[in-house]
Amino acid sequence: MHCIKSNFDKIMRVLNDVLGSDMPAFGTLLRPGPKTKFSDIEIIALSFAAEAAGVISENHLFNILNSDYKTSFPNLISRRQYNDRLRNLFHFIEDIRKKMVNKMNALTDVFAIDSMPIEICKLSREHRNTLGKDHAYAQPAKGFCASQNKYFYGYKLHAVCSPSGVVQLFDLGNAKIHDIHYLKEIAPNFRNCIITGDRGYVSDELKKHLLRRFNISLEVPSRSNQKVKSKVIKPLRVIRKRMETVFSQLCLQFKMQVNLAKQFLGFKTRILAKITCMTMLQYINYVSGKPIGKIKSSLS
Repeated sequence: MHCIKSNFDKIMRVLNDVLGSDMPAFGTLLRPGPKTKFSDIEIIALSFAAEAAGVISENHLFNILNSDYKTSFPNLISRRQYNDRLRNLFHFIEDIRKKMVNKMNALTDVFAIDSMPIEICKLSREHRNTLGKDHAYAQPAKGFCASQNKYFYGYKLHAVCSPSGVVQLFDLGNAKIHDIHYLKEIAPNFRNCIITGDRGYVSDELKKHLLRRFNISLEVPSRSNQKVKSKVIKPLRVIRKRMETVFSQLCLQFKMQVNLAKQFLGFKTRILAKITCMTMLQYINYVSGKPIGKIKSSLS
């Protein structure tokens, strides 16, 4: 059963706490046309409330709002306006996520890195797909997922998380590009720390480069055919498993693999909304002194 209104009210209070003095700015962004009564921060909160309630379709969301919550949202805008404005708020949603992450990961110097496939359609339908075709940099591709031992068509979601499971950094990448290249790109953001990953990040050259340039210790298990074996201590293996748990929560609770977007901007905004909503549920547990990872009951 959905609980959009109660989720919305709780999330608005959390956003007020996170943004503090920055809160008014999110309701007064300049745009052409008449002044709207439904603020930007309310749009963001409504998006998070829908994600938390498991409503992934905007069409279904507005059917619910117009039938069950007509008096609860008297200034509700149309679905088209909601969609357009939410996409334009991409960078502001990311700012909100970073504010929460910085509070929860302030003292963290150990991280886990991993990637997961984001399939946008079956391989047999790749020639009919239009998502991402409007921009050269956003073109989906055919990739291979070693953990599932299958090919897929879409993107790779790369993520770095803390030992508690809070996503520090993430990005959508080309499905054909190896995971090592993403780690090279984000290395300047992680100095004087330990990063652990799976066997997909095995590279002696990269390990030496990260240690020399950024004082990053890359800890990954050895491949079976390597002559020189390296062991990863148990605490780091536990942290790496936490990254897998985060991906499982995104797929099961937030339906990360379900794609209903028609354009790449809408697609990546939905990915960001899901991850930020998950971060917010973790933040609620964090300030309440509860286990961060138990996000199903965060709003109850």
